[in-house]
Amino acid sequence: MNVQKSFHEESGTGKLYLIATPIGNLEDMTFRAIRLLKEADLIAAEDTRQTRKLLTHYEIGGRLVSYHEHNKEASGRELLRLMEEGQTVALVSDAGMPAISDPGADLARGAIERGIPVVPVPGANAALSALVMSGLSTERFLFCGFLPREKKKRAEELGALKGLTATLLFYESPHRVAKTVEALCEVFGDRQAALVRELTKRHEEAVRGSLQELAQHLEEHPPLGEYVLAVAGADQAEAANTEDLWWGGLTVAEHVQHYEEAGEERKAAMKRAAVDRGVSKRDIYQELL
Repeated sequence: MNVQKSFHEESGTGKLYLIATPIGNLEDMTFRAIRLLKEADLIAAEDTRQTRKLLTHYEIGGRLVSYHEHNKEASGRELLRLMEEGQTVALVSDAGMPAISDPGADLARGAIERGIPVVPVPGANAALSALVMSGLSTERFLFCGFLPREKKKRAEELGALKGLTATLLFYESPHRVAKTVEALCEVFGDRQAALVRELTKRHEEAVRGSLQELAQHLEEHPPLGEYVLAVAGADQAEAANTEDLWWGGLTVAEHVQHYEEAGEERKAAMKRAAVDRGVSKRDIYQELL
């Protein structure tokens, strides 16, 4: 068990601040974020050149170091060592909240394991911004990040999401967004959706309609900028069809056990459960862990 009281006790270490930065408009920076960046012993950034522009705009000095996907092991070890010695690290990504589809999650886990307080400093977020402007249900939603590039794996992941009633949120790049919309339409049918790009920037745009209409829009208007795709969840009838499957009420472990009790070897049982659920065998394995 790990209990953290961010503002009521001294841990004997430094702190890791996860600081949200603007996703486009530089005015979307909180007073608290600016203060903490000025006070931090180190600012760890995904792209130091990009972050330097932000720091210069707000006249923030301080030591800027690199922390990204390709150096996270070496850089992460050093940052954790410095925090254990009492230094405060402010972690930022290129845009939005660090640790969301971002190597910052690894640094946060490492800090928690060492008893170092991890403190979020909220701010701009592309997924939530797109959700609230999409016009789709906000009562329940699921952030799905980037879908797999490989067609088979992408179809498996979408198959696992098909029966969910929550609004689904995806990130996508301009050169892949058209294929993603096509794949969504193939698996989900022609659901309502919103295609949101260039959030908070001058060319901010939300295209709302069916997935087929969004596909047509992308054919007529070549994709530009980074996208968030919000897709309506399954309706009650579609969700009920998924639940009515014989394994609908089983956990993954129970599903695999069913086949084992029928005489299947463990690996074969996992494979059959994966096929039933429309996911990969690896997903089944990870869930069992």
